[in-house]
Amino acid sequence: MNIIWSNLPFLLQGAYYTLLITIVSMFFGSILAVIVAIARLKGNRPIRWLARAYVSIIRGTPTLVQIIIIYYGLADYGLNLKPLTAAYIALSISIGAYLSETLRGAIQAIPKGQYEAAYASGMTPIQTMRRIILPQAIRIAIPPAGNTFIGMLKETSLVSVITVTELLRSAQLLIAQYYVYMPFYLAIAVMYWILSTGFSFILERIEKRLSIYE
Repeated sequence: MNIIWSNLPFLLQGAYYTLLITIVSMFFGSILAVIVAIARLKGNRPIRWLARAYVSIIRGTPTLVQIIIIYYGLADYGLNLKPLTAAYIALSISIGAYLSETLRGAIQAIPKGQYEAAYASGMTPIQTMRRIILPQAIRIAIPPAGNTFIGMLKETSLVSVITVTELLRSAQLLIAQYYVYMPFYLAIAVMYWILSTGFSFILERIEKRLSIYE
């Protein structure tokens, strides 16, 4: 245990970057998901096709491959991204595809009468989507979206391959220094569990709070 306590600040720094990558990717991924979900439902044929192709490609390829393409592949064309920036972009694009399908299903679950009532009251399609449909769809999408967020928290470990010193990378560096495996891997397993449990608690609170307004 002494080896863990003496290196705990370094592991906590890795946990900080894991949390930072998760939050930033969640934010931009959620924005992307809203755009893609609406594009698939309300866009014209070319836009719907592009949105469908994006979702199909991202969901059909490993996140690890996407990270490598964005960091190493784009460098072949002169676009040299910093590791942390590449991690943000790759995970935002990845979670955006999965969340868009969740949100699309939630939007489709809203009764057609909601649209008709909004249009009858003089709202434009954009106002209807922003004021009536999306708030209800988000409440429906919160539980499955929560599982996606927690899954992505654990997928941040993949960015260690592009030298981002998040939680897993921190453990790997310490292992290379001390030549012991189990203590460090057990320590980061506990830290991932704590982070996941914290996210679950926050999402449950958000879900309960939103249910008050139903």
